[in-house]
Amino acid sequence: MKTPKGLIRNYLMKSHYKTFTISVLIMAISGLSLQGAHHLRNSLNEGTPDIQSTGPIAFGPEGILFIADPKGATIFAVDTKDQTASSGNQSPINIENIGMKTAAVLGTSKDRILIQDLAVNPISGNAYLSVSRGRGPEGKAVILKVGPKGKLSIMDTKSINFSKISLPNAPDPNAKGRRGRSPRQQSITDMAYLDGNLIVAGLSNEEFASTLRSIPFPFKTADKGSSIEIYHGAHGNFETRSPVRTFVPFDIKGKSHIMAAYTCTPLVKIPVEQLKPGKHVKGITVAELGNRNNPLDMIAYKKSDRNWLLMANTARGIMKITTDELSSAPGITDRVSGKKGVSYETIEDWKGIKQLDALGSSLALVLQETDSGSQHLVSLPLP
Repeated sequence: MKTPKGLIRNYLMKSHYKTFTISVLIMAISGLSLQGAHHLRNSLNEGTPDIQSTGPIAFGPEGILFIADPKGATIFAVDTKDQTASSGNQSPINIENIGMKTAAVLGTSKDRILIQDLAVNPISGNAYLSVSRGRGPEGKAVILKVGPKGKLSIMDTKSINFSKISLPNAPDPNAKGRRGRSPRQQSITDMAYLDGNLIVAGLSNEEFASTLRSIPFPFKTADKGSSIEIYHGAHGNFETRSPVRTFVPFDIKGKSHIMAAYTCTPLVKIPVEQLKPGKHVKGITVAELGNRNNPLDMIAYKKSDRNWLLMANTARGIMKITTDELSSAPGITDRVSGKKGVSYETIEDWKGIKQLDALGSSLALVLQETDSGSQHLVSLPLP
């Protein structure tokens, strides 16, 4: 994001699953089973997905997990068969030394695994981790399920129901970008399910490489997407080649928008209705949140009748960003020294957050790294 990551959270902003009836929503929240609502699962076929690399993951309806494979420039939709609704309040998940325990399950050492992303199944409340077994381009893709009482298990992908879609204009896998990095690894940087479509951020091989795609689900074909242009106040220029690092769909005055964060750290709003095949879209930069920083993950949530964005960063900690100003904030169109735009506060006692997702309506599940390098999976009250 990084789904909108958490069905309950999304309904607090705006339903991202319009095909669901109000009665289904009530059933989901109350913990009742969603019987007979499996028309999307029926579009999946049994087989073995050829996932080459680990990337972002995101949940859609019916327990369907979207798995990004940046190396293969492909997205897989997988039936987790995890549809037993949680009962009552969401149980916290707390696992100390999740990195070490993940390595043990995969039969390797802690320094040989990399947790890329986490996502919470909004039906069951179980968490899933996107993990690379081995570092670098040759790392093996693994999806781990965090079940009741923190039990870790490997998702068996040898024979599951799935579908996939390949991106038609991804960067050449042999191309090299700045500093020798492969732009192919950024073909998919974040995903979220919204209103029957999977929104996908990343790079393309087009002249204006930064791309957002709105891919209908069930999958049929993927188009070339929309090229995205933003004004980066810290750099003092327009940019079209830097990808969205993390984003979350958010409703502003009844219209769906993408709230997107980029390196160094512009926060940009992009109307979803403008994401058309081949269209060049100009986002509105509503904040500059500080350079020399990389946004890692972002969620939206509601507390005390107000909506907030919560964003993890490499150098700026956790930002709690007000959404009250999003509709009226003037776009930043001039060079900025320091910070400017919509207001936020730093949650000082949340340290080392690498990934996060909503866990029910009152908790966040976070991947937290200590100064010593140990990683923990921790449930924290939403601030």
